[in-house]
Amino acid sequence: MTSTIHLLPSPQIFMTEGTRNIPGPEEPVNEKLLFLRENMVHLTNQLSMPIIEVALVISKYIRIVMDSLHKAAIEEGEELPDILLNPLPRNSSQSETTSGIASFPLEKLIDRVDQDRMDILDTLVRTILNESQLEFVSALREFRDWELEIRNQLSDVSSPGGLFSPLSLDDDF
Repeated sequence: MTSTIHLLPSPQIFMTEGTRNIPGPEEPVNEKLLFLRENMVHLTNQLSMPIIEVALVISKYIRIVMDSLHKAAIEEGEELPDILLNPLPRNSSQSETTSGIASFPLEKLIDRVDQDRMDILDTLVRTILNESQLEFVSALREFRDWELEIRNQLSDVSSPGGLFSPLSLDDDF
């Protein structure tokens, strides 16, 4: 099941001189994944993107990829494994706290996100996925890693303002 996400025509990616190009479809999957992660990390750090904004973009792509994988699985008469269907489990020493976030006024918070910043990240992800023709399963695994990191940071959020704290990624992410 290898497919690409073609939502809109692929725009030109923001490349500066001296940077490498998007890996082509013939490149190894690891090269494509590394390019995607490096560019996403660089952009989220450069724009000091809040957790909520990165979370919204990542959840959008998880939903898009999952829908496409479901359709492909149905066409092929296959079932998707649980490891793809569900978020990655958090470390057992960490507790999943949602009670605090569930009480936040999400509609008001969503109105305060920077749509332009989110569009830039969205365009970056979409362009890399389309140009490299990254396989859906590999893309989903990458997005699940991001989702886990976001969930870990959300577990520390105690007020609505915490959702607008910049996503903090370790050097080894």
